[in-house]
Amino acid sequence: MTHNFLYKIINRTLAGLVTLLGFSNCDRIESPVEYGSPHVDYTVKGKVTDKFTGNPVEGIRVGYSPVRNSDTASWGYMSKIFTLTDANGEFKITESNDFNPSTVPVYVEDIDGEANGSYTSDTLSIDFKNAPQTGKPAGWYKGEYTATVHVELEEQPSNK
Repeated sequence: MTHNFLYKIINRTLAGLVTLLGFSNCDRIESPVEYGSPHVDYTVKGKVTDKFTGNPVEGIRVGYSPVRNSDTASWGYMSKIFTLTDANGEFKITESNDFNPSTVPVYVEDIDGEANGSYTSDTLSIDFKNAPQTGKPAGWYKGEYTATVHVELEEQPSNK
């Protein structure tokens, strides 16, 4: 019997403390819960042409790569984001990030050898501060920013 009496006293004491301290209402959530993190799409599109003829250059690799490969003379593509220029010399790459970069390095490199001519590599520094917003923000998605560039590459003299 003393156990029941003791449980009743403890229950009443706890109920009294909850009443005195108050209970907040959980229904008043001011913002919806979202999972993930804010992210933005950064797109670089453009055209690669021969500097002297103005003709489009096909098969040029264009991509984001944050780290230079110190073992070779060229920039290493450590990122998964790259593309090849089409028959019109056009390309488009998009990187989704959860940060706001001021400038992004984009590397342009001829990887097909003599197939479409041999061209020198180039490094672009793309500034997204003033890039137009092309995608509409929604929730955690902060939109898409697109920079358009025209790259002119010099053909290397052939070693024949």
